[in-house]
Amino acid sequence: MADSTNIASRLRGSFVALVTPLKRDSVDEDALKKLIEWHIENGTHGLVPVGTTGESPTLTHAEHERVVALTVETVAGRIPVIAGAGSNSTAEAMSFVRHAQDVGADAALVVTPYYNKPNQRMLIEHYRTLHDNSDIPIVIYNIPGRSVIDMSDATMAELAKLPRIVGNKCATGDLARCGQERLDCGPGFALLSGEDATAVGYNAMGGQGCISVSSNVAPAACSAMQTACLDGDYATALDWQDKLYPLHRAMFLESSPSPAKYALSLLGLCSEEVRAPIYPCTDDTKAAIRAAMVGLELLE
Repeated sequence: MADSTNIASRLRGSFVALVTPLKRDSVDEDALKKLIEWHIENGTHGLVPVGTTGESPTLTHAEHERVVALTVETVAGRIPVIAGAGSNSTAEAMSFVRHAQDVGADAALVVTPYYNKPNQRMLIEHYRTLHDNSDIPIVIYNIPGRSVIDMSDATMAELAKLPRIVGNKCATGDLARCGQERLDCGPGFALLSGEDATAVGYNAMGGQGCISVSSNVAPAACSAMQTACLDGDYATALDWQDKLYPLHRAMFLESSPSPAKYALSLLGLCSEEVRAPIYPCTDDTKAAIRAAMVGLELLE
């Protein structure tokens, strides 16, 4: 059985919501391995494959599972891997959670079920089912803007009582939620921001890190910012935040991961190819991305 206490203590710092490189509408495995090595070299603290930024809605089940397995294999235990494993179907989520467990991921990231709109009681049953039928630690992903439901603080606190529900990726945009969840869920529950632009503020409220889109493009800077937060050096963290903020904005000028993939194409790390209904960025967005990268000295 996975050591949930140990993994919760390792969910700290800069985690990248990893893109899935594509080449002629197939997963580009060589580019994925190259990206993973680049992240480790640049100080990224952990990887989150096959989340929204990894285009999970449009990957086939076989592609989803291959990306998770290849990520775990390439990382080889050097940093934590939280495998995307959510679905609006409990049975499908269970399949992804068990696969993540079987290939050796450190934890599974499970988004609140989208479209179906389960109520709070049903959310508890969904996560309890996943918990009780697997051994892998589970991180909740609460993102009302995409799921159209918001897990309440009371529901989060109830789920935090389960030994392998170890944390929350919070993308509500409400920094007060971090303070409440810190009180309700206890000190052993990992609180991770899901929003780059407010990540420093989230950490100041008690968070331990961020699952970041911007870190796809600027892993060293995002790692330095998160490390400063963990060290309690918020003056340094804010210096990094000022430098990174134009990139944070640029990454969401159009639907993710189109901006991140364009930026990575400028760095020669993967193509800008995305899978419909996401399409490549407009020229105006590309100009803003390039300008943000020049400001960070990622490009000349």
